[in-house]
Amino acid sequence: MLDDKIKGQLAAYLEMLRQPIELLASLDGSEQAREMRGLLGEIAALSDQVSLRDDGDASRRPSFTVGVPGQEARISFAGIPMGHEFTSLVLALLQVGGHPPKVDAGVIEEIRAVPGRFHFETFVSLSCHNCPEVVQALNLMAVVNPGISHQMVDGGLFQDEVAARQIMGVPTVLLNGEHFGQGRMTLEEIIGRIDRSALQREAERISAREPFDVLIVGGGPAGAAAAIYAARKGVRTGVVSERFGGQLLDTLAIENFISVKTTDGARLAAGLEQHVREYDVDVIDLQRAEALLPHADGELAEVRLASGATLRSKTVILATGARWREMKVPGEKEYRGHGVAYCPHCDGPLFKGKRVAVIGGGNSGVEAAIDLAGIVGQVTLLEFESSLRADAVLQKKLFSLPNVRVITEALSTEVIGDGEKVSALLYTDRPSGEARRIELEGIFVQIGLLPNSEWLKGTIALSPHGEIEVDARGGTSLPGVFAAGDVTTVPYKQIIIAMGEGTKASLSAFDHLIRSSVS
Repeated sequence: MLDDKIKGQLAAYLEMLRQPIELLASLDGSEQAREMRGLLGEIAALSDQVSLRDDGDASRRPSFTVGVPGQEARISFAGIPMGHEFTSLVLALLQVGGHPPKVDAGVIEEIRAVPGRFHFETFVSLSCHNCPEVVQALNLMAVVNPGISHQMVDGGLFQDEVAARQIMGVPTVLLNGEHFGQGRMTLEEIIGRIDRSALQREAERISAREPFDVLIVGGGPAGAAAAIYAARKGVRTGVVSERFGGQLLDTLAIENFISVKTTDGARLAAGLEQHVREYDVDVIDLQRAEALLPHADGELAEVRLASGATLRSKTVILATGARWREMKVPGEKEYRGHGVAYCPHCDGPLFKGKRVAVIGGGNSGVEAAIDLAGIVGQVTLLEFESSLRADAVLQKKLFSLPNVRVITEALSTEVIGDGEKVSALLYTDRPSGEARRIELEGIFVQIGLLPNSEWLKGTIALSPHGEIEVDARGGTSLPGVFAAGDVTTVPYKQIIIAMGEGTKASLSAFDHLIRSSVS
């Protein structure tokens, strides 16, 4: 299964093993089992430190464990971890083999100190770019803490189980057989959720920080650019965010970034974080801002976090971005993750051969419909207006697809389900006022963005649409407080524009610091 180049790279990695590892396969008579046996055989042949057995008796087949001979294995893969998950396999081999993970020693101690027994299962799609981070985090925890075990499950291979468990989005994580979470989760977030005392300790550590010169709220493209430009000025800079990278982490292809022909959100976010960390920037992740207390005379501004921590700064840059806009119809929230989805790339494979709807006729909606048409059985795209708003070339491609139906002048009114998963969508035909029903299994919502500014209402001037009002320099209605990116009134919500606006806000904050120091 592996070409010579990959084999050569993997052999070099396996030279880093500090102790023997054993691969134990549980196989059946399927083609996938034969492929798995072949892959594991190729890996074992690359190093004398790796042994292979195929007499496992696991209930999920085909599957295999990665462990130390003579010890109970705590990492397993139900399915063949190729595609995005191949890196997860390589890291599991290295870490079980004693190669130290690239994680702060403090985080390792946090994992080691977690009390109790936890068995995680992560259902993934091999095409999902968010799944590997979750798989790798849980695998690492299993390596470090004997009370933790983890299995990756390929949802595409175990379709019956996916249907039985009503799994309609990836990654979906189960803990001891019960739903734990869905979507991207970082290592620190998982630790905090299973060890509540860790959250309190982290809040105390955050609050103990010295005041910043520039504090940026939000770690997306605008926040990252602001951090780089502030740090380059030599001032004390901090970034606080729920997840560094923001919505970039949910973005697939990026083809309008000037310096490269094409990239993707996850790759761009990783590059931004790497660049930011080259400077003396204090990155505070997994924290959600809850309140802004503006400057009083001679005092620092404060940002209060949901964890209970408080950060202080001479200037603040708000770059909290925006999120997927919801339909806000009955049934949407109830069936989110159970048929209602927002990422066609990640969740699309779970609807293979099924009937789905796409809500929204802009570029994102039409692109989603085109992508899904190659996976699902039938796509119905619904647009509120009388015509689609997407680029002409996208529309031409859309209308050329045989399994796509387009309905214009349609107002979505309700998501219908059987209590467990989506079964239909109700909409109103606007010209006639007639209520209509579409039988389907999935709904992908693609109707734009909503600014993340609710926590600022009553504190700072917002537009009727909830965007932070900014002037030509990124200044807000509060002195010393600036804003940038998709959360502001700046037109055109584009990644490259957000970066420029973050830069501008950072330079404005620096200018404010200079003027304040000599006034």
